[in-house]
Amino acid sequence: MVVIREYVSEAEAHVARAVLEANGFPAVVLRNNASGMLPSMHIMFPVRLAVRAADANRALALLDAPFTDDDVDFPDDDVPATSR
Repeated sequence: MVVIREYVSEAEAHVARAVLEANGFPAVVLRNNASGMLPSMHIMFPVRLAVRAADANRALALLDAPFTDDDVDFPDDDVPATSR
């Protein structure tokens, strides 16, 4: 496993992990905050996102890719009004 990103927010790290896993990249969030008892420790010890070494470049490319509404498959009745 290699660390590909560091975050101050644990929630942001978990969102990035979910994006990676939804696209077939196993990932883990590593944190050092006394099991959640000291959340301010993220300032000194960032939350880390790690993937398999073989997936690192493709995982970073996925996280860095721009997001557009074209990436989402909306059912016809759930299309946002601004997209119609």
